[in-house]
Amino acid sequence: MAKLSNQSTNGTSFHSDTITCSLNDLIAIIGKPVRCFDDKVNFEWTCETDKGDVFTIYDWKEYRSIPENQNIEWHIGGHNKGVTYQAKIELNDMLYLATKEGKI
Repeated sequence: MAKLSNQSTNGTSFHSDTITCSLNDLIAIIGKPVRCFDDKVNFEWTCETDKGDVFTIYDWKEYRSIPENQNIEWHIGGHNKGVTYQAKIELNDMLYLATKEGKI
């Protein structure tokens, strides 16, 4: 399953993969994000897949304070479409398991 990482995110970008969930859901399955003070991103996580490929999760152009329990679309960035698609699968599996176990 996906986990937090200290790998460099240089060269990662958005390849059309997203997940929809709340900030609290992501905190429950991944951990605390980095708080960004950027005009386009509020929160960001640096993670890696089961295979060790780095990816990022971030809100994109919300331009507002995000309520912790509101579902929004989160972008997934990676070095290529294969990485972001794999990350999406792992994150959705983690969300499903956390819901099934009553953690979210």
